[in-house]
Amino acid sequence: MMSTCIFRNFQLKTGGIPIARRSDHLTSRDILAHLSAPFVRPSVAPHPHSSSHFHSSHIHSYHTHSSSASLPISGVYHISHLSSFFFPLKRFGIDSKSLHYTSIIMSTRSSKRQKTGEDQPYELIYWPTLPGRGEHIRLAFEASGTPYSDISNESKEGINAVLEQISDKNLGNDNGPPPLAPPILRHGSNVLISQTPNILLYLGPKLGLTPDTDNDPVGAYHINALTLTALDGLSNEAHDTHHPIATGDYYEDQKPESLKKAKDYRNNRLPKFLGYFQRVLEGPASKGGEYLYGGQLTYADLVLFQTVDGVIFAFPKCLAALRSSGKFDKVFAHYERVKAHEKIKAYLESDRRMKYGNGIYRHYPELDGED
Repeated sequence: MMSTCIFRNFQLKTGGIPIARRSDHLTSRDILAHLSAPFVRPSVAPHPHSSSHFHSSHIHSYHTHSSSASLPISGVYHISHLSSFFFPLKRFGIDSKSLHYTSIIMSTRSSKRQKTGEDQPYELIYWPTLPGRGEHIRLAFEASGTPYSDISNESKEGINAVLEQISDKNLGNDNGPPPLAPPILRHGSNVLISQTPNILLYLGPKLGLTPDTDNDPVGAYHINALTLTALDGLSNEAHDTHHPIATGDYYEDQKPESLKKAKDYRNNRLPKFLGYFQRVLEGPASKGGEYLYGGQLTYADLVLFQTVDGVIFAFPKCLAALRSSGKFDKVFAHYERVKAHEKIKAYLESDRRMKYGNGIYRHYPELDGED
């Protein structure tokens, strides 16, 4: 019996399960559950804590063609078009001729390009509806009051910007190599870079989120080190609790290993990283303990806030116990301080702040030590 499944920006008419885009550590079931829960019955029901911004009225077949010859908007896709990002079709009994593009209408936020002080537009290119790794970059723009375009969340065509960048036909240009995966930052016509900490390293001085290099020539590298540490222990390792064996397999297929990984993460790794940032905030380089470095808000503070917020969502029981222990009081005070920052508070209360679902941070009660 032929069934139709919506997978991010593709319509798969198959008799089996959907295939997966190998990007941002999301499996097919993860993305399907997150994006299509309201209008598609996936092979496994979405987690009750997942959230979607889509409604059935938001799905439209798109029958025009893009100006880009490398990736037409509609029509049949053969596996050669996106071979780097999909599992082999034969594994799932899927005929590559059945792969069709579907356009998805996103939020109603303005897609008008806004100018920075340098009269160059900042454009974030990331998957729609997911906080993910792109959220750290959004927070940098929001905290500094810098106008930016969140391309995939501002128009139905925005997803094409992601697809064009990750297409195996994209060889880059004279200014730089092609990115492997989002998040990607485009700044004007000459700058296109990827990787979250790399983008933040670029943006920090421009947005006033790093120390003045004249007075502190190595400060930017301290900020980068703190950022990398937070992303390692409170983002990447948090993700690995629900995908400890293979990012391309389903959580259910590696659940026994996930339970072991999560137990070690709760008991050892989380306290280790929270303890490290407690020491940073207690140290003299923090200049008072309100922020991680130099007595001022930097993008490292935003990354620590976002990663702590993520693990609070994923492991609420564990984080409540760690907070009540009093061992990490400065870390949680820092979290509340950044959360209360005027511009951050306004952003968190706006519709621009997307909810967690089946991305990096997921709440599975069994992984939080609950029976």
